[in-house]
Amino acid sequence: MTPRRRHAHPLRAGIALAIAICAAPALHAQPAPATPPGDPVVARVDGQPILLSDLAAAARDLPEELRGAPPQMLYPLLLDQLIAGRAVTAAARRAGLDQDEAVRARIRRAEEQELQQAWLSREIASRVTDDAIRARYDRDVANRPAEEEVRARHILVPTESEAREALAEVRGGADFTAVAQRRSTGPGAREGGDLGFFRRGDMVPEFAEAAFALQAGQISENPVRSPFGWHVIKVEERRRAAAPALEEVSNAIRQQLLEAEVTAAVDRARGEARIERFNLDGSAPRPTDAAEPPAPAAPAARPAAPIRR
Repeated sequence: MTPRRRHAHPLRAGIALAIAICAAPALHAQPAPATPPGDPVVARVDGQPILLSDLAAAARDLPEELRGAPPQMLYPLLLDQLIAGRAVTAAARRAGLDQDEAVRARIRRAEEQELQQAWLSREIASRVTDDAIRARYDRDVANRPAEEEVRARHILVPTESEAREALAEVRGGADFTAVAQRRSTGPGAREGGDLGFFRRGDMVPEFAEAAFALQAGQISENPVRSPFGWHVIKVEERRRAAAPALEEVSNAIRQQLLEAEVTAAVDRARGEARIERFNLDGSAPRPTDAAEPPAPAAPAARPAAPIRR
């Protein structure tokens, strides 16, 4: 495990799917295949029509690599699927499942989710644009001063004694890369512990402080402890990196804007709604009551590798 810092995800639970939909507008901007005037009926199941426009809608939901197939090849396959699906739906209705309360509850939940996603998509589409991404880049990234980066290798082991043994080897003249390949337990061991270039904020503080205190070619005097274990660190290079180009960070900026806009949209919706909260037994809350039980204590988070900025 590399000692990169965990970045908390600010998005509220239950709306990640809406973000995914908004983050890939190209998948929802594909034009529908042209349908002839009158939108002809292409099949019937128990008297219920399937229209050519139903096939076009089903084609839009296909993975991108299948969507471009010629309609004369694609549509007969889609029609078979729609016929089979409508036949199963008809069988379920004949069995009275459309009146089953558990099924109806699932249908209501699905309807709510679709409405939530549709509303959030509409609210966000006009706000997360190429111009908005450019503006955020100009504000936060373009004029950022050059930031120091280092390229380092490390040997990661579970105990201090093992780290001191590895340190003694490399200080005795052994090749650092070879020792890392043989001893390190980190996922980068095969590459000799190479972490590539990183900024100070990319790593957990203990590791960053030790790495940025070293000059190119230097090895840490003592093993460094982090939440991942014990490290022996060697700095290979140091440099000052200018701000990245817009193309390099546009996807990350888009995601940041989406998260912020979804959170703002949810807050607006809550502010416009008339909300009443009750105790879990349905009784009206009193000043001394808590409408919800206290949240369980969150388990200690294990640091994980973050996405590079």
